[in-house]
Amino acid sequence: MTTNTIAASATPRSGAAEIDPTTRVRVWDPLVRVFHWALVGGFATAFIVEDDLLGVHVWAGYLVLSLIAVRLVWGVIGTRHARFSDFVRKPSDVLTYVRDALRLRAPRYLGHNPAGGAMVIALMIAVALTGLSGLAVYGTEELSGPLAPLMSSLPGSWGHLFEEIHEVMANLTLVLIVAHVAGVIFSSLSHRENLIGGMITGFKRRDVA
Repeated sequence: MTTNTIAASATPRSGAAEIDPTTRVRVWDPLVRVFHWALVGGFATAFIVEDDLLGVHVWAGYLVLSLIAVRLVWGVIGTRHARFSDFVRKPSDVLTYVRDALRLRAPRYLGHNPAGGAMVIALMIAVALTGLSGLAVYGTEELSGPLAPLMSSLPGSWGHLFEEIHEVMANLTLVLIVAHVAGVIFSSLSHRENLIGGMITGFKRRDVA
């Protein structure tokens, strides 16, 4: 068990440890929380308006790419549970956690559990590729945006290719979001805590012996 695991939260069957529901600990710093909900809003806006409101779609794309850039930096220099070193695990650790979670025997983590950490990385990659492919489409078909100088000399067929990639990545990101929400709900029920509320307030339950 890693040091990040809250040992008492393994919920001993003997009842030797009791949870004090009034005890809270700050886990998510303001930047992580703002990043999370701003990314939700930015991606949702871009996905919903699509090309009907191209200007809104493009600026929402700029927002999510900027958020990803900031989060990458904060994942290195940020607070404890914001750092990648706190929640990025080996694939074998992720699979072990998922197996234990399905058996309702997975330990509780204050920060991201191994499966949640893997989902964070997958979502960041998917959102980044969605945004970058969108910039490529914008530069090729509209001759606008920061990639326009690189894309202006490409034939029109490249624009169609980038557009296909952009659509596939956007839909893949949506699938990952659905899986992420399902995982949050499952983990909330398994450990009897409101993980969504924790990402709003920054506080989670501290287990004590």
